[in-house]
Amino acid sequence: MSEHVHPNHHGDDHGSHGSLRDYVIGFILSVVLTAIPFWLVMTGAIADKSTTALVIMAFAAVQIVVHMIYFLHMNTKSENGWTVMALIFTIVILVITLSGSLWVMYHLNHNMMPMTSHEMGQLP
Repeated sequence: MSEHVHPNHHGDDHGSHGSLRDYVIGFILSVVLTAIPFWLVMTGAIADKSTTALVIMAFAAVQIVVHMIYFLHMNTKSENGWTVMALIFTIVILVITLSGSLWVMYHLNHNMMPMTSHEMGQLP
């Protein structure tokens, strides 16, 4: 007996594609997550620039997650969880690289700055 295969089934196990509803939700969330930081910067709603930068970075991180879920369809079910494992590995490498680079740049800046006349007077 021959096995009947559905004509739209390609035989490979890819993650499910999103519905129109998922794409609309992702689009609306992306617009909102872009509009709020834009409004914060343009109105100066937060006086402290460091706080504003941290808030914008938090919105950016949330927006990355929204894009991965709604547009890239990344979840633990697709490809037996290997896409999520690859994402976690990428994030770990990125954190190590960025924190190491910032650490090196901070210490280079601190140790390579020219001495002031007060510091030069304290040399033996």
